[in-house]
Amino acid sequence: MKKYAFYCRPGENVTDKCGFTVYDYYDFLSDVWCAETCAPRMRKEWRAENRTLGQCSVTAFLIQDIFGGKVFGVPLDDGNFHCFNVIGGGIYDLTSEQFGDEILDYENCPEQLRGIHFAKEEKKKRYELLKSRLEERIKTAVSG
Repeated sequence: MKKYAFYCRPGENVTDKCGFTVYDYYDFLSDVWCAETCAPRMRKEWRAENRTLGQCSVTAFLIQDIFGGKVFGVPLDDGNFHCFNVIGGGIYDLTSEQFGDEILDYENCPEQLRGIHFAKEEKKKRYELLKSRLEERIKTAVSG
């Protein structure tokens, strides 16, 4: 199996209706994350070499749509939260690479609610763009 750099403490076998895993979705997302799906406050720093920068909430809610579970947030020093998924008893943080060698504390984090995050119209639009790009990428994967 390919080695992945994102933080993961796997739970039960998590697959979607096509048999794709969270790891497959990381690969798909790696092809579609872009500056336009990055949080505006981080957009100037976004680079293809650090694709996960500013992608946490839109990615976590998209992964929740696919696999269920809940979205939680690591409190950050700037008052924001870094979102990640808890699915089937496992922790999946597909965007943790943006922090480099920094180790995040995934214990006792507050649940993040879609309604609160998507109250920001720009975030909802970024989510919809990421979802659309991901759907196109999956069509390509399925059709071979």
